[in-house]
Amino acid sequence: MANILIAGGGIGGLAAALGIAGRGHRVTVLERRDSFTELGAGIQLGPNAFHALDLLGVGSPVRARAVYIDELRFMDGTTGERVASMPLTGDYRTRFGNPYAVVQRSDLYEPLLESCRAHPLIELRGNSQVVSYELGAQGSAEVTAVLATGERLTGAALIGADGIRSAVRRQMVGDGDPRVSGHTIYRSVIPMDQVAEELRWNTVTLWAGPKWHFVHYPIGGGAYLNLAATRDDDAQEVVVGRPAEREHVLNEFPELGETARRLLELGRDWKSWVLCDRDPVDVWTDGRVALLGDAAHPMLQYAAQGACQALEDAVVIAQLLDDCSEDDIVQRLEKYGATRRERTAEIQLVAREMGRRLYHPAGPDAVERNAMLSGLSAEDMHDKVAWLHGERLA
Repeated sequence: MANILIAGGGIGGLAAALGIAGRGHRVTVLERRDSFTELGAGIQLGPNAFHALDLLGVGSPVRARAVYIDELRFMDGTTGERVASMPLTGDYRTRFGNPYAVVQRSDLYEPLLESCRAHPLIELRGNSQVVSYELGAQGSAEVTAVLATGERLTGAALIGADGIRSAVRRQMVGDGDPRVSGHTIYRSVIPMDQVAEELRWNTVTLWAGPKWHFVHYPIGGGAYLNLAATRDDDAQEVVVGRPAEREHVLNEFPELGETARRLLELGRDWKSWVLCDRDPVDVWTDGRVALLGDAAHPMLQYAAQGACQALEDAVVIAQLLDDCSEDDIVQRLEKYGATRRERTAEIQLVAREMGRRLYHPAGPDAVERNAMLSGLSAEDMHDKVAWLHGERLA
C-alpha cells in the first residue's frame, strides 16, 4: 500500500481517488476550497463515460440521476432547418454498450463524493491548496506537496488534478496561462414547467449560426432545461461566471430563428464565461508526479468530452497502479502518460476544429456544412463518433 496525494477535488480528482483507493492504496485529496462542491450546469456523458463510471463503481447512482437522450439534433440556427440528427437509442446503445445521457454537474459529482467519503482509504481535505511540489533525492520514494498555508505533505506520488490553471502543471510544464479561445458562452438553467410542451424535446439540440451557436437539453431528471449560447466574439479577457443581463444575451444572437429564440428568451440569471483551453503537450509526468483531467488536457466544449476524458484518465491511472509497489510508481506513471497522451491530444484538437467547421461557419461554408451533415446516415454518424464513444478501458 502506498500513500497517494491528489491535488484537486473536482470530478477528475475524486474519480482518481476512488479508482486508486480501489486498488488498495491510501489516498489524500487536497482541495483548495473549504468544501467539496461542484459548480456549473449541464454535462453530456457518452457511453465511454458510463463505461469508466462502471469500472469506478459509481455507474448505477449516476444513471439514476441522468436524463437519457433520444438523439443529438443539429439545426440551422438562422433558417430553423433541421439539418441532421444522430439517434442515440436502439443500434447506438447496442453498438457502444451504454447510453448517451445528460446530467447536472452535481448529479455526477455527488455520487463520486459520497463514494469517496465512504471509502476507508480516502481522506478528503478542504482548505488545502497545492501550490508546488518537491521531488525527493534521486532514488527517493517520496514527493512533497507544498500547500498555500506552508504545510508540507509527503506521499509516494502526487496526481495533479487541479484544473486548467493547475499549479502542478505550471511547475511541471511551464506553459503559462491557458489559451483564450475568443468564444464567450452564456449559461442559464430554467424550470421545465416554464417551457412550452411542444418544445420539451428529449434531445441535445444545437442551433448553429454565423460565429455563434445555441445548445439546450433537459437536466435534473427532466425538471430543468439547460441553455448554453456561445458567441465567437474574439474575447481576450478571461471571464468566469460573470452575471450577464438578459437583454445583452438576446442582443448577441439577433439572427436566431423563431423557435430557438423562443427558448433563448426563457433564460434568466445568465452567467458568462470566456472559453479557454491549452495546446496538447507531451510532458505529463515528472518522476512521482502526474497530471490528470483539465490539468493535463483542457479542451473546448465542442466534442462534449471534457468530463468523459477525466474519467478515462482516472480509470487508466488506477489500473496501472494496481499491484504497484512504491519503487514501481515512476514507471507506472510514465506508462499512464504514454497511454493517454495521444487520445486526449486528438480530442483537444478535434474540439477546436468542430467549433470552427461545424458550429460557427457562415455563408457558403455553412451551406457546405449542411449538405455534408444532411447526407450522413445514422450508421455513418455512429461510425464517425465510434473512436470517441466506443472506448473500452478493460
